[in-house]
Amino acid sequence: MIQTFRNSVLFLALSVGVAGAAPGNTPAGTKSVTTNIINAEGQVVGTALLTDAGPHGVKITLDIKNLPPGGHLVHIHQNPRCEPPDFKSAGPHFDGSGMGHGEHGPAGLPAGDIPNFVLTVGADGTAHTSVYAPHVSMGTEKSSVFTNGGTSIVIHAVADKVTDAAPPRIACAVIAPPQ
Repeated sequence: MIQTFRNSVLFLALSVGVAGAAPGNTPAGTKSVTTNIINAEGQVVGTALLTDAGPHGVKITLDIKNLPPGGHLVHIHQNPRCEPPDFKSAGPHFDGSGMGHGEHGPAGLPAGDIPNFVLTVGADGTAHTSVYAPHVSMGTEKSSVFTNGGTSIVIHAVADKVTDAAPPRIACAVIAPPQ
């Protein structure tokens, strides 16, 4: 038991020591940022915790309250702005390739797409879930969520494919580089 306690203290000490390291130079799972998610009225409806997951991209842990029940698409968008009520200030999906829209990453998807994920909000308006965004990072490369001063997470009103018709954006969170 004493050995387990010592190992736990050592792990905690190492984790605290690495947490403030420079972007792109931290081991997976040690760097994170938390941001508030707001709705069209500007009210906080949850949080998003982004954690560096190394080769798995970025782990996004969502803690949601007061959103409409049902399925909602979630994407990372290009601009670090969330101006209610329509959140169009967030711009298009984050590309991350540095080549412009149309020249996407693996599988022809923008880096900000989160494959095979639909946020399911319960009848009580809450959701607590995690997902990996595999084509983004928290480092200094072009695929970083911190590129050009940051990006944003947008929650759409629908669970179906996003088209040029741009389904309503019902919530948004700015992803800013850690200070």
